[in-house]
Amino acid sequence: MPFLQDVIHKIEVGGGPRFFRIGLVVLAVVFLTVGYNWRAFKNMASQEAMDAAQVARNLSQGKGYTTLFIRPFSMYLVKKRNLAKGSAVAGKGADPSQIKGMHPDLANPPVYPFLLAGVMKVLPFQYLLPAKPKPFWSFNGKFWRYEPDFLIGMVNQLLFFGVVMLTFFLARRLFDARVAWLSSVLLLGTELFWRFCVSGLSTMLLILIYVGLAWCLLLLEQEAREPKRGLVWLFLLAGLAGIVLGVGGLTRYAFGWLIFPVLLFLILFGGRQRILLALIALVTFLGTMTPWMVRNYNVSGNPFGTAGYAVMENTILFPEHRLERSLEPDLSRVYLQPFWTKLMTNTRQIMQGELPKLGGGWVTALFLAGLLVGFRSLAVRRLRYFLLGCLVVLVIVQALGRTQLSDDSPEINSENLLVLLAPLVLVYGVSLFFM
Repeated sequence: MPFLQDVIHKIEVGGGPRFFRIGLVVLAVVFLTVGYNWRAFKNMASQEAMDAAQVARNLSQGKGYTTLFIRPFSMYLVKKRNLAKGSAVAGKGADPSQIKGMHPDLANPPVYPFLLAGVMKVLPFQYLLPAKPKPFWSFNGKFWRYEPDFLIGMVNQLLFFGVVMLTFFLARRLFDARVAWLSSVLLLGTELFWRFCVSGLSTMLLILIYVGLAWCLLLLEQEAREPKRGLVWLFLLAGLAGIVLGVGGLTRYAFGWLIFPVLLFLILFGGRQRILLALIALVTFLGTMTPWMVRNYNVSGNPFGTAGYAVMENTILFPEHRLERSLEPDLSRVYLQPFWTKLMTNTRQIMQGELPKLGGGWVTALFLAGLLVGFRSLAVRRLRYFLLGCLVVLVIVQALGRTQLSDDSPEINSENLLVLLAPLVLVYGVSLFFM
């Protein structure tokens, strides 16, 4: 009896209520995940996701960073580079375009395919459909779910849960537990994030990286304003911010443009060591990005491969998929007007269509209204300045980098960069809701 009384006492008074709440939260997340995958899971419908997955499969099978998705424009760049280096001569058996063997991939940054390749090595991916369909993967005896697509979706859902946890602790540090809990619930309840999870795109990994970058800058700003651990800790945070930003740039090249708001944040709020902190972040960022850029340059003559020409796509110079499908494109007739027209047209579409839906609809309205509110906390105000700087940069980058892929798969595509800011937008919108 004393033992039973001790157990009841711990449940009622001790840590029992806390563990009970945590258990309910975990149970709710499990039910939500199972329910969504059971009712709403769809196999990959985006060519970008399938492209990254097949590159990862080649990696996992020891075929190197190569692709089976051959773009004529990629062949053109490889051929031009090989002929310039003199490593391939025209004649019998010559292969300057490298299509007789495995063609080097020039479209996908490396981090996400390497992550998927590691998962493919660990988990038993069954690429061939079984002769006799199994219950979960079939419906009424017919093919329904493709196992590799489903496992990649599960990996992205684990990344999504990581985003929710990081956002929860970030919101609690900036505001309080109420804002943290409601922000997490809204993140879990926003269908857009679940659709990105099952899409197979690298978006969820990139959102996780962005929230991690926000954490680095928040800790750095607080340490610079109220020193507690010394200069070494400050320099480590600046270096870590540069590395995180570099990893994000190697997950999606457009993410690298955030180096400008990061450097501006460090120069404005880095304290006495601001210039040194900005230099450390810049050097570590470039140190992370440079080896892969050198690889791309050696293979194609462009540090970003075919992605370096995205600004030309969907202009009057190369409408729709014309550049990607060109074996001998004329890159000499380039002038400023098409890019200006593309920027203005796409920026207007982003401001009218995508920006209002940034954080899930009504929360974005609260975030925008909250820009008129002056928070007392310096950390809250300064991180909001960083968020606004990222918003301006990503609107410009998304407008200029938009290609036909955004029209082929509206909203759920790798060119949707504003969605990366959604967790922080939710946090600031929820904070105004409580105010």
